Amino acid sequence: MPIIIPENELVESFIRASGPGGQNVNKVSTAVQLRFDVRGSPSLPDDVAVRLMRLAGSRLTRDGVLIITAERFRTQERNRADARDRLQALLAQAEIRPVKRRPTKPSTGSKERRLTGKSVRSSVKQGRTKVRQDD
Repeated sequence: MPIIIPENELVESFIRASGPGGQNVNKVSTAVQLRFDVRGSPSLPDDVAVRLMRLAGSRLTRDGVLIITAERFRTQERNRADARDRLQALLAQAEIRPVKRRPTKPSTGSKERRLTGKSVRSSVKQGRTKVRQDD
């Protein structure tokens, strides 16, 4: 079940974007900075919040606020949608619980195969040595 973040927990600010846009890029603030307080969010379970903070990396501030900047497109609407899609993708990735590794022992058959392989390789290398003639 995907996590749904309420609208009031997201803060959007619009800034001037670099990249495509021609003369428009100097006049209109089309880039979007989406801010989401991961630590203070009541809609995130604790384990998901911890995984999200680990996934965010450098996009996370010291206060626990995730900042996503979207400036890929020329219009504000498409950049807003892009930022929200990227947040949703991060949340979906953070939702997945890592599977705990169960330590296992190698089977007896695999041990035997490994040792016979080693002995075969050893005999091949032994055959490459110089032959000594005893007088």
